[in-house]
Amino acid sequence: MDNPIQITNGLAHAYLLDGKGGASVLSWSEVTCWNPSMGKLWLHFFYADENVQTWMQHNSGLDPLITQALLLEETRPRVAALEDGLLIALRGVNLNPDANPEDMVSIRLWIDENWIVSTHQRTLLSTKDVLTQLQRGKGPKNSAEVLVNLCDSLIWRMSDTVTLLEDRMAELEDDTLTENRSALRFELSSLRRQTITLRRYLSPQREAINRLLIENVSWFKDDNRMKMREVSDRLIRHLEDIDAVRERAAVTHEELLSRASEQLNERMYVLSILSAIFLPLGFFTGLLGINVGGIPGADNPQAFGIFIFILAVIVGFQVWLFKRKKWL
Repeated sequence: MDNPIQITNGLAHAYLLDGKGGASVLSWSEVTCWNPSMGKLWLHFFYADENVQTWMQHNSGLDPLITQALLLEETRPRVAALEDGLLIALRGVNLNPDANPEDMVSIRLWIDENWIVSTHQRTLLSTKDVLTQLQRGKGPKNSAEVLVNLCDSLIWRMSDTVTLLEDRMAELEDDTLTENRSALRFELSSLRRQTITLRRYLSPQREAINRLLIENVSWFKDDNRMKMREVSDRLIRHLEDIDAVRERAAVTHEELLSRASEQLNERMYVLSILSAIFLPLGFFTGLLGINVGGIPGADNPQAFGIFIFILAVIVGFQVWLFKRKKWL
């Protein structure tokens, strides 16, 4: 491998698979001396490092199209076959400390029968899962198994996030009758945004894995496809669960709005009844309060009491009438 570039910080790891489930760590000088007869090589880089970019573009021997894809900052999950290799972009939930799970972490891979080149910017715990398997001697034995184990870990890591979304949705449904409705609407909106963001990347990831199942590369065997189908089925179940959470959030949000509307209608109804009761009273008091001559009872000391009695009778009649018509 022609390589005058020295990569230090940009190399996350370099592992030489022993074909038995284990691997040995290589230094960069050992990587430069590697050839396919020595075993399967897995190189994992931080793509933002300048030395990594220089090596990728000028010394890796990779096709420029592959190099460009491995160094892209933003990419959607996809799979493309080039000759007898696979160019893959995948995403996993962000489980790093103080991070939002829906802020998904991407990984890009070029895989063929002899070696794997992967790049990332932020730490992806699923990669560490595969490395832990190799360190224990129970990891992948070849390139195909690295891909299967990585995809499997990516999907398993999503399980806890999906479960948390379901649990949070159940809590919000229980709190619908007791908690502050404005706070609940905010929580529901946040939950819906989370599910929409997750589905935005998981949906094309499902298509990418399905595409992987039908690509014809010699080193990806039938048993690898069988395991990948299990991974695909699990991803589909996660998508269905996310869709269910989003629909439950929408239904709960509509229920909150419906109850708020009912409360408003009830209050407006009470105000309408009160207005109907006091409308004639206001009319009579306004009529008798005009400052002109000829007002009945102006010289009678009992007139005020009689007038109050008449108003009470009017109110009583209105209440009787409203109850008869079942307006009260």
